[in-house]
Amino acid sequence: MSDARRLPRVDVIADALDGAYARTIRVEAARVAIGEAREALLAGHPGAKAVDEATIVARAGAWLEALARPRLRRVINATGVVIHTNLGRAPLPADALAEALGYCNLEYDLKAGERGSRRALCEARLVALSGAEAALVVNNCAAALVLTLAALADGAPGREVIVSRGELVEIGGSFRIPEILAASGVRLREVGTTNRTYAKDYEGALSPATIAVLRVHPSNFKLSGFVARPTLDELAATAHAAGLPLVVDLGSEALAALPGLDEPGADDLAGALAAGADLVLFSGDKLLGGPQAGIALGRRALIERLARHPLMRALRPDKLALAALDHVLMARQLGQPERVPLLAMLALDRDHLRARAERLRAELARAGVATEPVDTDDPIGGGSHPERTLPGAGLALPGGDHLHAALRGGHPPVVATLREGRLQLALRTVAEADEPALVAALCAAIARTTTRALTIEDATI
Repeated sequence: MSDARRLPRVDVIADALDGAYARTIRVEAARVAIGEAREALLAGHPGAKAVDEATIVARAGAWLEALARPRLRRVINATGVVIHTNLGRAPLPADALAEALGYCNLEYDLKAGERGSRRALCEARLVALSGAEAALVVNNCAAALVLTLAALADGAPGREVIVSRGELVEIGGSFRIPEILAASGVRLREVGTTNRTYAKDYEGALSPATIAVLRVHPSNFKLSGFVARPTLDELAATAHAAGLPLVVDLGSEALAALPGLDEPGADDLAGALAAGADLVLFSGDKLLGGPQAGIALGRRALIERLARHPLMRALRPDKLALAALDHVLMARQLGQPERVPLLAMLALDRDHLRARAERLRAELARAGVATEPVDTDDPIGGGSHPERTLPGAGLALPGGDHLHAALRGGHPPVVATLREGRLQLALRTVAEADEPALVAALCAAIARTTTRALTIEDATI
């Protein structure tokens, strides 16, 4: 009899697993574990013949535990990238969703005792913080742009929006501005050149089919050298002279200046409104520090057109996004930016981070882990200020890909950065409350890479 035929039966392994799981899934776990053992035997892997029933039960149990973990998991971000698109962008305040977990007044006016509007939940705060006439929240900034153009076109065919060639950017996930505009049913009218566009280019493109002049902020790259673009005041004058609105898509922006970060100029939210922009669009989950959302601010008549458009029903945010956004806006309105994790991270200085790194280095040394304090240059991320980094600090240690993989497989997972063959942990994006978990995760990852023991983290689904 071959070694593979001596493997235990599926029902034997399934019966040995935790009865809290349904039998159908225990059977599946048993089949997976037995199948892996059989493949290892047939392939002649070293040690495969020593695999016994207890090992297969452990493997099946590990597979079950991995299956029972949520796919969306909290991670420790040790990359130093503050707005990390792959890691959920801006971290939310811990209690941001508390009011929305059960029943809530999403569309109920508690004072009047009748149906209300979810739009009212954040509009008053956005208006107070920005000075705009009205505000509207949708599920992301690209949606805000599609809704804006669809509402301005009002279903008429052949409508056009004018935009500079130098602003036809590609944003995250390979989405491009021309494709987003096409989805709204509006034709794109390109003007100028990649590097130089003037107000007269917009004027020359105006026609009865034009519904708006659009400015797109190239937040994820920067042109320099032989370049030119009209100011927002010039664009507003051009649009208004033709009886058209100026729409400014800022992408990643903040409601107010961030000390030490924002550069002076009209291409920010306050500057755009002051220059005469009729609608300003930006993201809620970038420099604002809130959840994924698209925010439109501007003239009340235009905001009302957006709110009444049929697409609004498909693009409206849910109660979790609105609860988180309201929490962040409330902190800003009360003058308590430290309650917004993103803003607190941006405000950390290098000396403070160096002190934290030294404290962690000493703690890890007591656990037998040698690290070296390093200075870091922390990107802001999320397409915000692409040429700017923040002076930070962290720790580095040898380890490479194997240690990084072990860290990502821990509880909680830790995502760091590889620099010249060493693993670098930037502390700006690690909450101080997570430092004990970071130390434990690092020690456990080093132990796993040393012993190569079979663990839950090795299980796949």
